[in-house]
Amino acid sequence: MLSVGINSHCKPFEYQLLEFPRPEITEPTDVIIKVHAASVNPVDVKKADGIFKLALKDSFPYKIGYDASGTVTDIGSGVARVKVGDAVYVRLPESHRGAWSEYAVCPESYVALKPPSLSFEDAASIPLAAMTAFQALKKYDGDLTGKTVFVPAGLGGTGLVACQLAKHVFHAGKVITTVSTSKVPKVPELLGEGTVDEIIDYKKTDPKTTIAHGSVDFLFDTTGVAMEYLCLMRPKTSCIISISTAPSGTQLQNSGVMRLPHQPTIPFVPRLVLNTMDSIRRLRAWRYGVSYSYMFLEPSGEDLDILRGYAEEGRLRTIVGTIVDMRDIEEVRKACQVVYSNQGGLGKTVIRVSRPETN
Repeated sequence: MLSVGINSHCKPFEYQLLEFPRPEITEPTDVIIKVHAASVNPVDVKKADGIFKLALKDSFPYKIGYDASGTVTDIGSGVARVKVGDAVYVRLPESHRGAWSEYAVCPESYVALKPPSLSFEDAASIPLAAMTAFQALKKYDGDLTGKTVFVPAGLGGTGLVACQLAKHVFHAGKVITTVSTSKVPKVPELLGEGTVDEIIDYKKTDPKTTIAHGSVDFLFDTTGVAMEYLCLMRPKTSCIISISTAPSGTQLQNSGVMRLPHQPTIPFVPRLVLNTMDSIRRLRAWRYGVSYSYMFLEPSGEDLDILRGYAEEGRLRTIVGTIVDMRDIEEVRKACQVVYSNQGGLGKTVIRVSRPETN
């Protein structure tokens, strides 16, 4: 089967179309999916570039991608949640990475039925971003109803979901976000009127001079600004969850990134450095009376079931900005470079792998 992959850690301009064996059922809980669409996330391109290479030795050739939607073609004898022919979506675990492929396989616990109202392209844009936002918002110690939630980069892949969930699921009283000048009018257009209460053009205004200091209850840091915005947080009760600073070495060791058959271990020095840096960030937050932590996503078919309900109820909109064909590797490279550089993208980038009617 064809798959977008690499033969060594590299940036998007070196991605290739590679041939891999078609996956097979090896465990009773395995599900094989014919992939129709897969989405591009920052972690996909950063990990392909070797962001964790000091801690994790990847094997090559390497298949890229975690998010996919498609049709179930085969199931193990113990599978109960889905059946052959079901339209599904999934965030693949590290051990089964390779969503940008004609076929993918993983345990059924990661798979959920696709929202019926969504196309395969729209559904593929949901798993990693939406589960990350959902799990982050749940980490607030208490009820977010009526509280102030700040989500920088509200039209980025994860931010656009977090804004919607904060308002429509967690019932935040005020949702604040930042976008560039050209994207300001697109926030209500794409996320719905009333989803975001305050839109800050970060090209013209510093959020630290616009948002009242000590007024934010929850900051979902999608851009690495956790420490910069400590002054905005409400003392004693506020919370920052970051997915863009860096984990502690202990967190990384215990994360899904490291759950592989050969049980990799982070070397002592990198682990110590990461632990020290994380401790410094926590101490800085503590001095402001703020709870801070980095978060790794824990992929879950059950969470995808919940998110399917939100999508069907209209509480979660998808925004796909770019769709490219997997076989046009030059366009795939260009689209991935936009995600890699974090400049100019709007919504999620999706790779179309195959059309359902060709099954």
